[in-house]
Amino acid sequence: MQILRKKYNTFSDEELMKLHSKGDKLAFDEIYMRYSKAMFSFFKRLLWQDVEKSEDFVHDLFAKIIQKPESFDQERSFKTWFYSVANNMVKNEYKKQEIRKNTSYRIEPSFESKDESKNVFSEVHDTIFGEAFEIQLNEMDQKHSEVFKLRHFDGLSIKEIAEVLNANEGTIKSRLFYATKYLAESLKEFNPVNEL
Repeated sequence: MQILRKKYNTFSDEELMKLHSKGDKLAFDEIYMRYSKAMFSFFKRLLWQDVEKSEDFVHDLFAKIIQKPESFDQERSFKTWFYSVANNMVKNEYKKQEIRKNTSYRIEPSFESKDESKNVFSEVHDTIFGEAFEIQLNEMDQKHSEVFKLRHFDGLSIKEIAEVLNANEGTIKSRLFYATKYLAESLKEFNPVNEL
């Protein structure tokens, strides 16, 4: 039994969920270790950088799988199912707050210079680019920004995003292409090539 317990980190997410559904606490602990930080970042980014709300959402998300482990369809990938549940929680929060588009998730930039040797111009340029990028991402319609964030911030594959959003892979590729094209066009002033 001890040997088995030491090998939880070698089990797939799906195997851990089977064990968890049978009441295995260590299986749940392993799932929590694998996903808690990623889900906190996911919620924080989509919930206006609200740390407290993000922590609450992580708690609620894991509470769902403690209370109803049978809600996981064992024919699916756990990762995409978990992101789908999290994504639906965010959508419900948007509806609840009546917030759709043009929402700012920004953290106010700090212009304090702690190291005099830093290139101030570079810092200011990076800060301005970061703000411009965030504005453009928030001005993009939700279906395109959602795909861009899942791909580039959460590192999900095209296939995984398609499963999370219940759309076909062609649609996801198209949305990702248009989101990238829109951002590149909107932010072309920051392209070093255009500074010549």
